[in-house]
Amino acid sequence: MLSKISLEGEWKLQLEENGQGLVLPFTDVIMLPGTTSFARKGPKNEEILVGALTDEFRYEGPVWYSREVGIPEELAGKHCCLYLERTRLSTLWVNGVEIGSRDSLNTPHVYELPQLQPGSHTLTIRVDNTGYPTKGGHMTSPDTQTNWNGITGRMELQFYGEARISGIRLKSDLPARSVQISSTLESMQGATLAVSANSFNSEITHYVEEQEYVITPGPFTIDYALGPDALLWSEFAPHLYTVSLVLKGSDGITVDRQEVIFGLKSFRAEGDKFTINGEKTFLRGKHDGLIFPLTGYAPTDAREWVRILGIAKSYGINHYRFHTCCPPEAAFTAADLLGIYMQPELPFWGTITVDTDEGHNQAEQDYLISEGYAILREFGNHPSFVMMSLGNELWGSKERIDSFLADYKAFDDRPLYTQGSNNHQWVPEVLEHDDFFSGVRFTRDRLFRGSYAMCDAPLGHVQTSLPSTMKDYDDQIVPPGFGNGEGVSVEAGGEILIQYGTEAKAVQSGSESGEWIAQVPVISHEIGQYATFPDFQEIGKYTGPLKAGNFVIFRERLESKGLGHLADAYFKSSGQLAVACYKEELEAAFRSRRLAGFQLLDLQDFSGQGTALVGVLDAFMDSKGLISPEEWRTFCNDAVLLARFPKYNYGAGETFEAHVELSCFRSGMPDAIELHWELAVEGGVRTTGSAGAFIPAGTHYIDICDLAIELPAVDRMSRAELALRVQGTDIRKSYDLWIYPEQRDNPLEAEGIHVFTELSEKAVTLLEQGGNVLLMPEPESVQNGIEGYYCTDFWCYPMFRSISESMNRPVPIGTMGLLIDNGHPVLRDFPSEAYSTYPWWTIAQHSKSLIMDEADRSWNPIVQTIDNFERNHKLSFLTECSVGNGNLLLCVLDAAKVSRTTEGRQFLTSIAGYMNSADFQPQYRATIAELRALIR
Repeated sequence: MLSKISLEGEWKLQLEENGQGLVLPFTDVIMLPGTTSFARKGPKNEEILVGALTDEFRYEGPVWYSREVGIPEELAGKHCCLYLERTRLSTLWVNGVEIGSRDSLNTPHVYELPQLQPGSHTLTIRVDNTGYPTKGGHMTSPDTQTNWNGITGRMELQFYGEARISGIRLKSDLPARSVQISSTLESMQGATLAVSANSFNSEITHYVEEQEYVITPGPFTIDYALGPDALLWSEFAPHLYTVSLVLKGSDGITVDRQEVIFGLKSFRAEGDKFTINGEKTFLRGKHDGLIFPLTGYAPTDAREWVRILGIAKSYGINHYRFHTCCPPEAAFTAADLLGIYMQPELPFWGTITVDTDEGHNQAEQDYLISEGYAILREFGNHPSFVMMSLGNELWGSKERIDSFLADYKAFDDRPLYTQGSNNHQWVPEVLEHDDFFSGVRFTRDRLFRGSYAMCDAPLGHVQTSLPSTMKDYDDQIVPPGFGNGEGVSVEAGGEILIQYGTEAKAVQSGSESGEWIAQVPVISHEIGQYATFPDFQEIGKYTGPLKAGNFVIFRERLESKGLGHLADAYFKSSGQLAVACYKEELEAAFRSRRLAGFQLLDLQDFSGQGTALVGVLDAFMDSKGLISPEEWRTFCNDAVLLARFPKYNYGAGETFEAHVELSCFRSGMPDAIELHWELAVEGGVRTTGSAGAFIPAGTHYIDICDLAIELPAVDRMSRAELALRVQGTDIRKSYDLWIYPEQRDNPLEAEGIHVFTELSEKAVTLLEQGGNVLLMPEPESVQNGIEGYYCTDFWCYPMFRSISESMNRPVPIGTMGLLIDNGHPVLRDFPSEAYSTYPWWTIAQHSKSLIMDEADRSWNPIVQTIDNFERNHKLSFLTECSVGNGNLLLCVLDAAKVSRTTEGRQFLTSIAGYMNSADFQPQYRATIAELRALIR
């Protein structure tokens, strides 16, 4: 390209609201690049979405944009292209003559223009955001960046000389320290191509001498040596080059000039891991659906993407998976600069059919395939573009999907490919041309992430197992004694009901037995999804076209239940529980020595699909104040210390045993390290030690030492902290443990404690006579309650409640942990945070929380279970009241099961102590009728 004319600025605007075509004259204007919604054009949208953000000026239909552009004498008659970086379905007219149409959702629209004479010319562009060749996934979804209409990014006329080079492809040859340059010379005669390269994004300067190559018209390939001192690109040292290509005619005059960002690297799948430049790496990925609440569309400015990706990197992320979408070029440029491994995905979430299938849409398939080629051509030179997926959770013909993979690999072997993300969910299979596998299970019970939706049960270990740090997925990836007949839960060729997008669908399972082991790297798909309660203080941040009407509705619902004053506490307590769940989820991945990486869902909140507030960052990528990046990196980084131990709760005098290991994919680690450890117990008791370990070359999982620490004799429940750190580095880790004093086997047999499992006449009489009653109904005997559940809700209750109901499967429990009045004297001997911690796990799992919606609003629980924003039940886990002349403490709990654990007995001990103290003076006075209405 020799020159360009920017088309940014004011354009004439006409909305085609009734399908009438362009009606002249134009009646409005708009600033481009931008969107009609961002410019607040069209009728205001009065609908308020509950399951997503509301686009105040949502407009779906054709929009006409027009402007005059002046062509100076020096550019007149030259070869000219119109370049629109990002838009929807477009049609172009120049001076009233139709030039053509383009339909890519992922790549620029480029139009070859007729020769333009000096003077003014009229460009008219019709952009339509309806009637797409495919649904578009997160490229067009109201759940993410919205179905905007407009033109974003670069808008320009590009001018070329008599000859030019097109379709430039750069390919690394790491062993030769060279770059292979392929392109096409569009000319009637030969030319000379001068190639040079200069490093940047590095403290080291490397200039590569210019080389000249004589080329002939048509395709050509040349090898340009960078030399033995060539700098390599990776996550650790993202060295880059600007490769300059200058085309000169036979007269020596420059006729074309191109500059391309290049990084010399080799990203490969080797065994069960990925390698970068021959060194193994572990992918610490996050999901991205192009959520940008301030604009409603993805930025095309590299500086903004550097900010966004930089935030993610500060939380230990080195990999991005784009869900059914491809980001603009600025995202790849930012990833080049920061060393982030990028995986775009075709905009498809559905079934790949064959010609004989009912509903087969060959035009849609052809479009999707062409989009893949366009993405490879447009962004494939970026060193960060290392992986590509064919879609999200695809079903259908595995043979057809594999043929797509084969064709893409034949076209461009630079990135690694996968058939899709979590394809054929219950009955997956690695295909012949898969370079890696992304999923959540190998068969029904071979799970390799920590949480699942109820409609996708069985649930994961974070949701159902006694908390420990022992879990890894190695035995799921390669089962011991594999081949003993394990299979899927349906007969081969049977029909199964699955989650299909945000709905349910019956599909054929295929003919596979389910007995297989992946021979390619395995990535765990969309791990996490631990929900937090909304932070209503966030509402004011939505100053762009997208408004948080859903948050406003959620707040109004909560206030209507008389719980509005608890919103901030709900948010903070549910958030701390989610952080703890994420810590175990991530550590389980790092403990898994056969896993190649994970793709987190998510570091940030997801604005749609019912409103899935699953992040420690909000939708703006701002911290929600739940955990610092530094603390998050202790369990999500290139080097993670791990202690394996079977439980978090211990009796006084027990021996705490743990195995300490290091998952290490950090460049430049020494060949020996020294671990310092300390166990600090409340009250000042400290035990310390150290251990050394060698790190042999090529080793990434290092067994450091075993700990065996005799815990002190404590006279009260005490929190302890196990702190680990590698001397001279930032590598550290801490775990909270709890130590309990000696206890009686049944604390509730203490004198003066009257325990009842129902509100019997005897209990009522005792209360009327001034007695103190502990009412502990068995959970299964209570209908007016919500089942006890320690873990926070998965993804979003409204979405998965609906899916479960449509599949006729159990709905999610839907709660979000506990809100604890930790200053209340009933917990004097069971000291707690205001949120759920592991001493509460057994207690919560064997409980039921009473629904207090119809109770007097002044009657407040001591310990509440936090409900989701759809139901907003007021849930009592532990409450008290005075009745008659006596006092009552109420907790729906299986005391027998709880008392089998150390922590459970301590909880009951604290209850007994409180009931026998002068502090047992409940403020709320209840009637027997109120109690019977509550406990039903």
